[in-house]
Amino acid sequence: MKTTTFSTTEEWMDARKGRITGSRLKDIVVKRGTGEKLAYYEMIAERIAQSPDDENAMDRGHRLENEAIEIFSGIIGKKIDTSLVIWERDNNKNIAISPDGFIGNTEAVEVKCLSSARHIESYLVGVIPDEYEYQVLQYFIVNDKLEKLYFVLYDPRMPEKVILHYFTFTRKELQEKIDLYLAYQEEKLTKIDAITYQLTF
Repeated sequence: MKTTTFSTTEEWMDARKGRITGSRLKDIVVKRGTGEKLAYYEMIAERIAQSPDDENAMDRGHRLENEAIEIFSGIIGKKIDTSLVIWERDNNKNIAISPDGFIGNTEAVEVKCLSSARHIESYLVGVIPDEYEYQVLQYFIVNDKLEKLYFVLYDPRMPEKVILHYFTFTRKELQEKIDLYLAYQEEKLTKIDAITYQLTF
C-alpha cells in the first residue's frame, strides 16, 4: 500500500478524481441489470473533461445553446433559425413546444448541455437520457409537418472528438408513440378544462 499526504483539501479532492474511493464504491457497483451507474461515467468525465465551474446548469445551457447550434449548423450544412418562438398545435393551443432551432417547418433542433458525466454516458451508450423522451415526442405531436428532429448534446469541456454529438429522430420511427401521447394530452386537457370551468364559473 502506498500513502500520499496532501497539504490542502483542494489537492486531496483533486487527487480523488477519476478513482474508486470508499465513498464511491457503492455508486459504481451494479446489483441489477447490465447498465453502468452514473458514477462510472463521472469517473471518465473527471479524467477527460475540464473541471466544471459553479455556473448554474440552466444558465450554462442557455449560454451555450447558440454556440452549439452554430457548430451543428456547420456540420449539417443547413441554416438554422434560432428565433424565440413557441409552436402550438393547430387544433389545440395548449399543446405546445419551444424549439431551440428549426429549419422551416420540417426539421427542428433541440440542444442539451448536460453535465460532463451525462454527456459522455449518452455518447458511449448511444441513446439520449430517458427523461428527454417526451420532449422529443412533443416536437412531432405539436408540429404535424415535422419530419426530423436533431437532438444535439454539447459540452465544450470535453475533448474535441466528443464535444458535440447528436441523434436524429424521424416521424416514421416514432409515429405510434406520437399518436399515443397526443391522445393522452387531449384527454388530460379535456379534464383540466372541465375542472377549470367548474372552479371559475
